Parts: sequence; structure tokens; C-alpha cells
Amino acid sequence: MKKAIALFMMFLMLLSAGALAESGTLVCYFSCTGTTKGVAERLASATGADLYEIVPAQPYTEEDLNYNDRSTRATWEQDNPETRPEIGGQDIDLSGYTTIYLGYPIWWGEEPRILCTFVEAHDFTGITVIPFCTSGGSGMGRSGKDLAELAGTGNWLDGARHSGSISEDELAAWAEGLK
Repeated sequence: MKKAIALFMMFLMLLSAGALAESGTLVCYFSCTGTTKGVAERLASATGADLYEIVPAQPYTEEDLNYNDRSTRATWEQDNPETRPEIGGQDIDLSGYTTIYLGYPIWWGEEPRILCTFVEAHDFTGITVIPFCTSGGSGMGRSGKDLAELAGTGNWLDGARHSGSISEDELAAWAEGLK
């Protein structure tokens, strides 16, 4: 009985660490205000995908995200393209995934630098990566192409910008249209 419990606990630990890819599809996202998180959760539900949040080691505060103040953390990071904010939380093992939707907000027309940290730290060989962003008005710009270049591996498709209010049905139709 003890052995069965130990095996079950190990299974749960592997699952929570992302070592077991249940569906072959992952929605991986970074969100500060909850907008991208909401879209990512609806996309995961629509596609039956696993869900993983990229969490910064140092969380962003409201002051860090004041886009009207040129001295804020987010502005400084975006103005310094070589910046790589540290990722906190548990890392994820991408083996077993064949499709990854990668979501993020658009900051000053680009992906937040923490996405650069994430893609440079992972091998996307054999994985189709579909970037998506949320923004109040900006499009994706070159963000998807820039991330693909930084990753250096994977089959990166053109992504899409979604509003924070996009429905699960609309996301399902978008994902189905990619096939």
C-alpha cells in the first residue's frame, strides 16, 4: 500500500511540474494584469490543452507597469533588448508536447522581455509554436518572428492578436483554422 501511495504521489509531482504532457498541446502564457491569462485559460479549455503560466521571479507591480512613466521597470526592460528577466516558479518540461500556444501582452509593440528569457531557455525541436498576444490596440508586430529567431528551433506559425474579451468559441474556431 505504501508503495502505491508513493508512486501516486510521484505521478502527481511529475504532473504538476509539467513532466507529463497529457494532451500533447500546451497553452503557455505570461500575464501581468489578467487579460492574457483569461484568453489563455479559454484557449486551453477550447483546445483541451494543458496550461502553464510563465511567472516572473520578481512580480510586476502596478507601478512597474505605468506606461506613462519612462523610468518604470517594464519601460526600462523594453528599452534594453538584451534584458532577460528571471523566471520564477516551476520550470516546465516541453518534451511530449507537439503544439504550444505561446501567449503574452504586447508592450510598446513588442513581446515582454521575459518571453525572450523563456524561449531562449527551451528547445522547441519537433514542436509547432503558435504565438498569440493581447493588446488594447497594437497588433503583434514582429513579436512572433522575433521569438522564433531567438528560439532557433521549432516550427513557428504566424500568430494572432486577440482582445481580452474573445470568447472560447471564437478561440476554438481560430485554433481549428490553423490546421
